[in-house]
Amino acid sequence: MAVYEIDLRVGGAAHFVWHRRDEKKMGMSGVYREIAPPERLVFTELWDEDWTGGEAVVTMALAEHAGKTTLAMTVLYASGAAGDAVLKTPMEQRMAQSYNRLDELLAASRQRPT
Repeated sequence: MAVYEIDLRVGGAAHFVWHRRDEKKMGMSGVYREIAPPERLVFTELWDEDWTGGEAVVTMALAEHAGKTTLAMTVLYASGAAGDAVLKTPMEQRMAQSYNRLDELLAASRQRPT
């Protein structure tokens, strides 16, 4: 990730830019709408090259049960067609890769001596 700017407050902005394997850049910006630690985060996202037909609203809900935390992420796209287009991309697999990496980092951090 080449750029990651986060102003984590309601009304604050975020901007991310990824470098893809083919050397192209992909950018996304958004605004935080709701921050309710540790249970909920709501923000918008809009791709620099808007391929989803407008702004999407992302809700991340976290719940702890028996020492484990579950994350449920919902993305509301500008239209059903935009959501269908996203489902045809490899986004699900790439998100799974990211969450697997996060699991590995968290597991490694629990094993480090304090």
